[in-house]
Amino acid sequence: MSPMKTLLAATTAALFALPAFAESEIKIEDAYARASGMNAMAGAAFFQIMNHGDEDDRLIAARSDVAKRVELHTHKETAEGVMQMVEVEEGFPVAAGAMHALQRGGDHVMFMGLNQPFEDGSTISVTLVFEKAGEMTVEIPVDLQRNPMGGGMQNGKMDHGKMNGGQMKQDTTPSN
Repeated sequence: MSPMKTLLAATTAALFALPAFAESEIKIEDAYARASGMNAMAGAAFFQIMNHGDEDDRLIAARSDVAKRVELHTHKETAEGVMQMVEVEEGFPVAAGAMHALQRGGDHVMFMGLNQPFEDGSTISVTLVFEKAGEMTVEIPVDLQRNPMGGGMQNGKMDHGKMNGGQMKQDTTPSN
């Protein structure tokens, strides 16, 4: 085989060996984290998971150096009518073409045993692990002033572009 054909064959083989680098179909929007105070031992992160893909996916874990433990949590009402936070070991489903909101009083990422206080205006690095999309590291701003209804709120006005507008639909699949 001539040197030119050898080079061409090697180049072609190398191109097919490269992994396909496609932009993730999962997007994180309107993220923020908070703790109840400077001396708090726990904090939480909230955001919207947008699945722009054609396949259902699932957030199955989260990791961060800001706490000793990081878990996926939700709030459930006990038989006595008391709200209680519980770990969601199976994670949160995100249907294809849908959005799953992690919000106060509902699903969220829980940080237990904080290694440092959450300071308003700082950011924390969190690695989200999806069943199909894999790992995604996001920088989440700490916002201790955020209104509990803060998802999609700007200057006291609702921002419908971050809610159910456009092509995304709310994922109403129960997380448990």
